[in-house]
Amino acid sequence: MDRMSRSNDNKCRVYVGNLPQDIRSRDVENLFSKYGKIIDVNVKDGHGGRGPSFAFLEFEDPRDAEDAIRYRDGYDFEGSRLRVEYPQGKKDFGSGGSFRGGFSRGRGRGRGGGPPRRSDYRVLVSGLPATGSWQDIKDHLREAGEVVYADVFRDGTGVVEFSRRDDMEWAVRNMDDSKFKSHEGETGIIRVKQDGSSSRRRKSYSRSRSRSPR
Repeated sequence: MDRMSRSNDNKCRVYVGNLPQDIRSRDVENLFSKYGKIIDVNVKDGHGGRGPSFAFLEFEDPRDAEDAIRYRDGYDFEGSRLRVEYPQGKKDFGSGGSFRGGFSRGRGRGRGGGPPRRSDYRVLVSGLPATGSWQDIKDHLREAGEVVYADVFRDGTGVVEFSRRDDMEWAVRNMDDSKFKSHEGETGIIRVKQDGSSSRRRKSYSRSRSRSPR
């Protein structure tokens, strides 16, 4: 293999850390398959089963690996914040041995290298067609205001977070029951509702901040 081919091959590989101990290869594949074709998944026990599991993925296209890192690093999966990054150093990718490479310590990197913005101004979207992507839903709801985060799930639902409360409320009022079109031309009527759990968290936080010590 020449140097260029080896470089492209390395860019197709992704390390996923802080996985639940009972994670299966199929679970990892389902979590990342939205970003592109995966040609290999290798799950390993952390510290002989005493610590979080980790995995290595290999995508067919390096751009898919880049997207997986960009949008799944820092993702909350079953109560654990995933660490998703390129493997560094020597890698035992195909066998059952332990990983001995070094890792960069960045978490939650955004497009510009900084942490992605998250917000409590969140709406839940349902009724998405099968080909609807996070980029499609982000573009669709951008009419309401600045979207800082978007994701979609296999059951036709998604989540979108806005930078401002007013934008979130406008989306709920004006974009519920709107016609949505995916990048592949598939259409559907979507529902847009405020995420009640985020509202409860804000209220709880406000009450705790308002209490004065006796």
